[in-house]
Amino acid sequence: MSTILSVKNLNKIYAGGFQALKNINLDIRKGEIFALLGPNGAGKTTLISAICGIVNPTSGQILVNDHDINENFRLTRTLIGLVPQELSVETFEPVWDTVNFSRGLFGMAPNRKHIESILKKLTLWDKRNNRIMTLSGGMKRRVMIAKALSHEPQLLFLDEPTAGVDVELRKDMWNQVKELKDMGVTIILTTHYIDEAEEMADRIGVINKGEIIVTENKRKLMQKFGRKKLTLDLNEPFNAIPDQLTRWDLSLNDDGTQMSYTYDSSKEDNGISELLAELSLAGISYKDVHTKQSSLEEIFIQLVHAS
Repeated sequence: MSTILSVKNLNKIYAGGFQALKNINLDIRKGEIFALLGPNGAGKTTLISAICGIVNPTSGQILVNDHDINENFRLTRTLIGLVPQELSVETFEPVWDTVNFSRGLFGMAPNRKHIESILKKLTLWDKRNNRIMTLSGGMKRRVMIAKALSHEPQLLFLDEPTAGVDVELRKDMWNQVKELKDMGVTIILTTHYIDEAEEMADRIGVINKGEIIVTENKRKLMQKFGRKKLTLDLNEPFNAIPDQLTRWDLSLNDDGTQMSYTYDSSKEDNGISELLAELSLAGISYKDVHTKQSSLEEIFIQLVHAS
């Protein structure tokens, strides 16, 4: 799969000496959904702003479709659509006018069919003549996505696209993002909702303190860093883990009716067979067994705390 965005050795140091980005290297593939995760102040918005030409990096190179943004700013900027975190729309303008105007800002010829198609895909067609001030917060965010897509970008940035949106609209927005991918748009999203990244992204990137900690395929990331928990529903409750089993990473729930074993899911020799044999020798019986894989949120917390 070819690369649409390449960030090389990117640094951003502000006048006061604070380094917001530290030697960032990142490649985004055409047609993928890439989720950039990180705590507040990690550098997510600064990185996006640098790629979109809003912030001037201190050093490094950014290529969009093999074009350097410093040497070909106008060209590269037309390839990029940006939906910022803050709602910033022309409140007194009708939906159609503001989306159509955004297309003109990029020097694109009028294309009524394209604008109509975007509004219909974002379920804004029935609101096309409404003034933006009359729309709900979720609808205003859809208008911002429509504005970002008006000039037919190849790369779309969604900075916290579902911030302030209720659960139902979040699910709807997820479906719309997947439809944008089907249209051939490459999408980079930042989000504080880890389940959002887990649901939508093809690859995950984690940034913390201005540095990229990891970039990995979502499934491989969960296999590589994830842990599994084997839980036994005991026939009789225990007050404590028996002495002969203390070498295992075992825990009991509050009422002692469940015993859990946490292990590295990437290892073939996970010790489960040996553990079950020792449980049998210890006379511990159970009525049910179930396992649970670490969630992406647990892996994210683990990575951030380790960096």
